[in-house]
Amino acid sequence: MRILLTGATGIVGTEVTARLRTIAPRGTDLVRVARRHAPNPLVRWDIGAAPVPTELSGPWDVIVHTAASTRWTLSRAEAADANIRPLRAVLSLAGPDTHVVHVSTAYVGGIRTPEDLRGPEFEGYRNGYEWSKAVCEEIVTTEHPGPVTVIRPPLIMGSRADGRISRFSGPYTLFPALVSGLAAVVVGDPDGYAEISPLDEVADAIVAAALGPVPAAPHTETLAAGAASLRLSALVRISCDTLNAFRAAHGAGPIAVPPTVSTDSWNRFFLPLARQWLSPVQQQAVNLLAMFQSYTSMAEPFAPTRPVRDPGEVMASSVHHWARSRPRQALADPRPWTLVGA
Repeated sequence: MRILLTGATGIVGTEVTARLRTIAPRGTDLVRVARRHAPNPLVRWDIGAAPVPTELSGPWDVIVHTAASTRWTLSRAEAADANIRPLRAVLSLAGPDTHVVHVSTAYVGGIRTPEDLRGPEFEGYRNGYEWSKAVCEEIVTTEHPGPVTVIRPPLIMGSRADGRISRFSGPYTLFPALVSGLAAVVVGDPDGYAEISPLDEVADAIVAAALGPVPAAPHTETLAAGAASLRLSALVRISCDTLNAFRAAHGAGPIAVPPTVSTDSWNRFFLPLARQWLSPVQQQAVNLLAMFQSYTSMAEPFAPTRPVRDPGEVMASSVHHWARSRPRQALADPRPWTLVGA
């Protein structure tokens, strides 16, 4: 069996690599691709921008496409270059019998409210990342003549048992903001759903698709807790409780659980004041957390095909791993917001 894995040095790709090396059948030829310079045995390929390296000539039994830019700040053109163009380049390597396992995002589906949207540029999606992943799903399921499995994870946290993850990004911006005091409030619906999935279970779903039976028609797997999903208030409480347990064990005082402000109240009243009076650093924190808010207070949870059990356990282990890895940040003294010139 020949398997091509893109994005091999990313958060998901690193975990998938470890699993394939452990459980793939003997004799499996796993070829890993990274966009940036990487040591052997990885193949360097700036996907969609550079010619296909000779090492990647087919045929391939399975192509696992995890490479993507997940930044929520992508413009439409940037998102097309970062995600859509690379997918087309990868599909050019797939034969009619190649099983393409494409990693997307659960946020292609679900319900979006008017407050979540950022104008007509992204056609009803929150941002360029979501829009580009929706386009990619359409391309891979309609243009590839062979079997396709789409994997849709929600926000990815660390592994369930120990919170391990190779890089802190996305939802991890919340933790330093809580400790530093920059997250003076949490914007959203305290009873809104906040879907997360542990990294190891995302990798399990991808590897199961790559090594399992080939689907007769395009198949989609959604990882989520569904009705058992965390609510925003629980996510914040678990984060603060875990941080405070770590801080207490190291002789630091507790941080306060920030109050929750509705999205409407924040946008109508508090945000104009924040833009006018907060420092540049505080405004940057506001901008980062504003992109995060619609992902943690959804009106309805996703309908999972692979249910995530006890997401609170996942959140706690992820926060604890972050604190162990970033002790100076985790043990810092909070500095409450102050008005410029006050």
